Amino acid sequence: MTQNATIPSPKTIRWGIIGCGDVTEVKSGPAFQKADHSELVAVMRRNGDLARDYAERHGVPRWYDQAEDLIRDPCVDAIYIATPPAFHKPYALQAAAAGKPVYVEKPMALNGPECDDMIEACQVAHVPLFVAYYRRALPRFLKIKELLDSGAIGEVRLVTTLYLRPALSGAQRDPQLNWRIDPKLAGGGLLLDVGSHTLDILDFLLGPVRSVQGQASSLGHLYPAEDTVTGLFTYESGVHGVASWCFAAATAEDRIEISGSQGKLSFATFGDGPIELMAASTREVFEIANPLHIQQPLIQSIVNDLNGGPTCPSTGVTAARTSRVMDALLRDFADGR
Repeated sequence: MTQNATIPSPKTIRWGIIGCGDVTEVKSGPAFQKADHSELVAVMRRNGDLARDYAERHGVPRWYDQAEDLIRDPCVDAIYIATPPAFHKPYALQAAAAGKPVYVEKPMALNGPECDDMIEACQVAHVPLFVAYYRRALPRFLKIKELLDSGAIGEVRLVTTLYLRPALSGAQRDPQLNWRIDPKLAGGGLLLDVGSHTLDILDFLLGPVRSVQGQASSLGHLYPAEDTVTGLFTYESGVHGVASWCFAAATAEDRIEISGSQGKLSFATFGDGPIELMAASTREVFEIANPLHIQQPLIQSIVNDLNGGPTCPSTGVTAARTSRVMDALLRDFADGR
């Protein structure tokens, strides 16, 4: 670089949201407005009245009731897709064809093959593809990764995860009212909506899964999707994993334990409870709160990436690995539906 060379100023990324539902109210929508060099300029919902209401409440200048109109808007630089998973692939392909970067909610798509199609389309169009596994950018999980990478528990040997929650009740059991338990819209049940976060953050912390065995059942018989899933994993590093999810249990529990040759780390996927480190007969606790707009750190990393900064940690390639693991866990259940 010559002495007189100048570094270009970061560009403000102007975002458009397709599907401004509940997840965009606090978790993501305001984060596009609060991140540096980021602006939310348009939203879309098939119900135009709801789209207009969202735009008015959040100070967004334009709203649409057709996704194609938002994608074609010349003032929109990048597209955030926050619809049910069944619509992720078609909208991502349209955005890619328009030459616009894509940020899509999790799970990335209905299944691994759809993820591969999205990756290919974005590669052909030379646009980046990001996925909303936002834990990869949260300070609490960056601390956990720091502890693992520094050898705080020695060599990692085993990860165990347990997630329990009571069964859905009332109207939440109706797939026509709750798309998260309609396999046609979600790709499966609550494993894809909830369990995907655990699988993805473990991919971030421990690396990719090499092999997986699993079984899934509907033990509560409350809706068409699975409610109980167990899995056995071997990571490419050789680490073993055991995971269990039950969405029809009597109590709630959320626990991940990573055991190593010299200690153990314990934490939860959800919430911001304490991170516990047990090593050398001592116990250390780390209290790290989550931000109000929980996607903001990841959205900031995407904006930085689009401006030529460090690479965002959650891409189509990383997210597709999580989808393929879930495909394997649900394969026998899906075949028997």
